[in-house]
Amino acid sequence: MNTTQPAITRHLLIRGQVQGVYYRASMAAQAARLDVAGWVRNRRDGSVEAVLHGPADAVAQLIDWAHRGPSTARVESVEVTTAVAEPPNGFEQRPTV
Repeated sequence: MNTTQPAITRHLLIRGQVQGVYYRASMAAQAARLDVAGWVRNRRDGSVEAVLHGPADAVAQLIDWAHRGPSTARVESVEVTTAVAEPPNGFEQRPTV
């Protein structure tokens, strides 16, 4: 992880056609490319939830990506809030809640 910038943590709630379109796997790949830690999971209401932790510019890039998602997704909205969490180790796909 880039240590020249302070790390930030953000919580995302993504709505739209975001399940069954490889959104989680695609986000995990983007997070690895950007060296962002955290997790992503489906929610039973059809949304996707994620926590991102890393340098501010990398987290911002992943949030920008979240507004588009993979080509098969149709993102309607992304709610972003500041999160306070233990810094995650790596990036993982979690079970649906």
